[in-house]
Amino acid sequence: MGFYNLSKEERIKRVEQISNDILSDLKTNRRKNILNVFSDEDTYIRKSAYIAIGRLYFANRSLQKKIIELLNNLMSAPDFKIRQTVINAAGEIGIKEFDPVEHFFDKGIFDAHHSPRNAVIGSVKKMSEKNPKPVLKWAKKYLHHPNKEIRREVCHGIELRGRKYPQDILPLLKELENDKTARVRNTLIHVLGQIAYKEGCLATVIANLNTWTNKDLTDKAVEEIIDVHDRYKNFSALTQKQAIEYIEKHYRILDRR
Repeated sequence: MGFYNLSKEERIKRVEQISNDILSDLKTNRRKNILNVFSDEDTYIRKSAYIAIGRLYFANRSLQKKIIELLNNLMSAPDFKIRQTVINAAGEIGIKEFDPVEHFFDKGIFDAHHSPRNAVIGSVKKMSEKNPKPVLKWAKKYLHHPNKEIRREVCHGIELRGRKYPQDILPLLKELENDKTARVRNTLIHVLGQIAYKEGCLATVIANLNTWTNKDLTDKAVEEIIDVHDRYKNFSALTQKQAIEYIEKHYRILDRR
């Protein structure tokens, strides 16, 4: 039976059981329970497992080394679902402590399967929101990687931090303004739109775009920002009309010739 086919009380008990089974495996140097939940077909079972790993890591200092060793071992598992869950578990740890898990993202970003790579993006989003300094430093390493998908994934991964603190990621985004790959440019434009509609963010984004040199890209980004203020009108700090008025007053490019 799927996780969300269970009643609320049953789900609570299932989550507790998953955590207890993982803890039992860690204490007895076994992996049967961990492998079962890390490879489960149900996304929510796997999610319960990687959240449990994060909680156990911070609640049991004596088990931290063992948890990292376990994740290292499972990172080479043939089942992509296990590798995906490993990366998500590393992301739970990286929200507070990035150094012990950085290498999982260095490896996961090159995984042959898209699911572990997507887990890298998701993990970078949640880690950069809570633990930005080391995570953004890590992301910067890959902004000019020869593989266009790596550049795109990193650009997408830092988005969430920018929704509250656009000033933290705008210097990294600027490094991509002259990227020649359409897929990367489109992601860059999307991210600029996503970080511009919350309270106080539009002014920061527009001021930064005024320092960019790629007029064609920044013009498209401004179009996206205006459109976002309509698409997300229930969540935007400004109406689309107010956003347009602000942009018309403040947006400029150094060379408009």
